[in-house]
Amino acid sequence: MSERAIELKLRDTAATESLGTALAHAFVAAGRGAAVLHLHGELGAGKTTCVRSLLRALGVGGPIRSPTYTLIEVYPLAALTCVHVDLYRLQGGTEMEDLGLRDYLDGECLLLVEWPEKGGTAVPPADVEVALDYHQEARVGRVAARSRPGLRWLEKLGADASLAAYVPNLT
Repeated sequence: MSERAIELKLRDTAATESLGTALAHAFVAAGRGAAVLHLHGELGAGKTTCVRSLLRALGVGGPIRSPTYTLIEVYPLAALTCVHVDLYRLQGGTEMEDLGLRDYLDGECLLLVEWPEKGGTAVPPADVEVALDYHQEARVGRVAARSRPGLRWLEKLGADASLAAYVPNLT
């Protein structure tokens, strides 16, 4: 599969939140199922902000905690389980195996992994990758499909001007 990607200029935190909302809507439109989303970027680039917005748009109520210290936060919904993972503090693949993330890939689960590079080959491969970087006074987002389900998700993200609808601060 050749790589497909969408590049975005995210002017502020609200635009990063809107990207999370758009990702959630596109995930639902693509038919859900088990999926893995990797999030890359420096500290403070907006990974957790994007995930929080995505989880809210999928229907998670109550507090959404950053899993920086707990490593994993699980959010069961009616038809889907969302698992938010932050591997920043991981020291290697051995610790990754102890987390048991592959167990969540059976059934309807959306696995959201920040800092996937810290888990090495033990991290399930991404269907979609989001990279958030700083660019001057804004952020740049890149959303790339890494599998056939990821391609479908990305197509829904870019279809019918949905990005313009959910991410009004894009240029």
